[in-house]
Amino acid sequence: MKTLKPYNPFLIAGYYSPDYFCDRETETEKITSALNNDRNVSLMSARRYGKTGLIQHVFHKLTESDSKVVCIYMDIYPTQNLNDFVKIFSENVLGKVDANLEKAMNRFAAFFKSFRPVLSYDSLSGQPELSVKIEPAMEKNSLQEVFAYMEQTGKRCYIAIDEFQQIAEYPEKGTEALLRSYIQFSTNVKFIFAGSRQHLMNEIFLSAKRPFYQSTQLMSLDVVNREQYYQFALAHFQKAGFAISEVCFDTIYTLFEGHTWYVQALLNRLYEYRKNIDEPQFVYQALRQLLDENAYSYQELLNAYSSVQVNLLKAVAKEKIVQQINAGVFISKYGLKNVSSITRALNKLIEKELIYKSEKGYMVYDRLLGLWLSRI
Repeated sequence: MKTLKPYNPFLIAGYYSPDYFCDRETETEKITSALNNDRNVSLMSARRYGKTGLIQHVFHKLTESDSKVVCIYMDIYPTQNLNDFVKIFSENVLGKVDANLEKAMNRFAAFFKSFRPVLSYDSLSGQPELSVKIEPAMEKNSLQEVFAYMEQTGKRCYIAIDEFQQIAEYPEKGTEALLRSYIQFSTNVKFIFAGSRQHLMNEIFLSAKRPFYQSTQLMSLDVVNREQYYQFALAHFQKAGFAISEVCFDTIYTLFEGHTWYVQALLNRLYEYRKNIDEPQFVYQALRQLLDENAYSYQELLNAYSSVQVNLLKAVAKEKIVQQINAGVFISKYGLKNVSSITRALNKLIEKELIYKSEKGYMVYDRLLGLWLSRI
């Protein structure tokens, strides 16, 4: 079935083709070259910088060069333990390594002893779907069998595991060592380990005491170059018979400091206007629209936190970047409580990923939430 082209070229979810993907040529080349030369890659950046899109773009390039390779993407953010991980890993691998699942079921039944894959059909599309149930205490055996199955297929496989830092928080001890023991001996499988929680990813890959130390090529993702991003945006507006001025694009880019998802979200709304975007007022109109649409969910979010936590979050939003949370000037300016209560509130907000510590300082993780908070 042929996929329809996007009506709006500024995608805010998923990947369609290189025509709708901006720049990242250097990063694409680095990752592709590393994988082709048998090096695993760890990719780090804050959320919504475009890691997933970049991975899908790399996969597109790899399959374009060799249609026989198998590219598998999985997001393990929802996983809470090793059993969850092995289930997601098994379902994704077995669902992609064999193109024809119906024919593969007999092979699965003969090969796998620790679990039995189950085939079902989507009620709407009728497409076959694979599911597995991993029995408690059988995770290690199940994982070993999946790696052995990939090996015996002889197919070149590329596997991207997004939000990989989750494994550091599993209750089971030795999860990293277990995975590393299988990954390091996989001759036909190469990995991209992507993560958004920088401190956890650093601990996994940069600590000499951890199993994944010096096992990957390290990469961090920065913002897309402003000029290249503008030319990308302008080209898509011009294809539709309109234009966006450089001043208007700069307003968007500066507002979100080039943070990819937020720039895309605003461009998506502006494209919807179907007119020349030549005045910054159009940008602020679209921004107000986004903030108003999210106001209810943001208010509900705040209701789940204490007044100390909410006041600290608002203060950080109004400052945009705070280098020293416990500085007397910052505390007195916003009427915050004592240092110990602020520290507890900060730790909670970081844990819940509402505040993020960047190289510049502390900031509200969700850029739109930060702008909304700065208005109230």
